[in-house]
Amino acid sequence: MIDLNNNTKPKSPSGDLGVLIDGKAISEQIKTEIAAEVEAMIAAGKKRPHLAVIIVGHDGGSETYVAHKVKSCEQVGFTSTKITFEADVTEQELLAKIDELNKNTDLDGFIVQLPLPKHISEQKVIEAIDYRKDVDGFHPINVGRMSIGLPCYVSATPAGIIELLRRYEIPTAGKNCVVIGRSNIVGKPVASLMMQKGYPGDATVTVCHSRTKNLKEICLQADIIIAALGQPEFLKGDMVKEGAVIIDVGTTRVPSTETKSGFKLKGDVAFDEVAPKASYITPVPGGVGPMTIISLLKNTLLAAKGAIY
Repeated sequence: MIDLNNNTKPKSPSGDLGVLIDGKAISEQIKTEIAAEVEAMIAAGKKRPHLAVIIVGHDGGSETYVAHKVKSCEQVGFTSTKITFEADVTEQELLAKIDELNKNTDLDGFIVQLPLPKHISEQKVIEAIDYRKDVDGFHPINVGRMSIGLPCYVSATPAGIIELLRRYEIPTAGKNCVVIGRSNIVGKPVASLMMQKGYPGDATVTVCHSRTKNLKEICLQADIIIAALGQPEFLKGDMVKEGAVIIDVGTTRVPSTETKSGFKLKGDVAFDEVAPKASYITPVPGGVGPMTIISLLKNTLLAAKGAIY
């Protein structure tokens, strides 16, 4: 585990790379912090934070993510409830369950694991969740409050990225930050967070996407690049200047003969090309991924404490 009080940060084993941003180590440290808060809450006579997760169907990636979330809840002392539906569940049935959870006073927060089957509107599901229990931070009220700097539940992956920058004390004020990707879940919210007043923030942000011209030239001007477009190894070494900070959000499963599962996770960054140039870089896996679940736990703790709504 990283002892951040002593500012010790992990170097790459090869010695010629920048600092590896170890999301796994940071996530374990924050779990310890959350667990201590939960113990204090119980000692004060308060109830345990309670998180529920709805999963629809049997998507392998989703089932893995949900299993990690349930395990993480156990590790920090939360109560967790897993609700499973088959892929043929109707939209009406799913919305009825969401309404039931909205009214459940014992439940502090819940999420619906995405993606959903095509016959169910993800946006309708997101908007049906009570924003005060929306610990994924996807509801338009939470998104809107975040965009103008009001207290809210920040969506998990952007919150995790910001936390990594904070824990590693990476300067952001006045830096040129390029976000590659404009999704509602990562690209747009992390761009908004990086440009807000405060730390981490105060950056000059450029959002690039599939229609952006001169993408390479734009990236070469960046002090910080956040790659979140879902294309394996899209960001190449010749797109990055020396000393840039690289945050890789990509987690695409690609076939592999090197693993028992038959696949491996690839990020949006060509790591072997980019790492020698980077001052800081997140690996895949073990970078941003573990922080996503941590952010969900932190939002649930806030909900249990009534700290926002």
